Amino acid sequence: MPDTAMDPNALRAAAAEVAALMRALGNQDRLMLMCQLSQGEACVGELETACGVFQPSLSQHLGVLRREGLVDTRRDGKHIYYRIADDKALAILRALYNTFCPQGVR
Repeated sequence: MPDTAMDPNALRAAAAEVAALMRALGNQDRLMLMCQLSQGEACVGELETACGVFQPSLSQHLGVLRREGLVDTRRDGKHIYYRIADDKALAILRALYNTFCPQGVR
């Protein structure tokens, strides 16, 4: 029978990565922002309207998500657009969305 045990160091590194992601998503406003971004790119004004999170709190939460490498930005004139930058985070968000979001929210 093949040995399928994971290397303890690799397991610890993976656990640290997951824990960091869960910490970033562990705030209701950040989770809502990420859920909205899982549907596609959005500018700050669109995120305010869709999520009900307003300045300066919105900027602080987006800053956390950027520092954690979960979102990227692009500038178009005066607007800054955000999108999810981490494919693993996107996969987790889609699973959470499909599990917890009522049909009417989708």
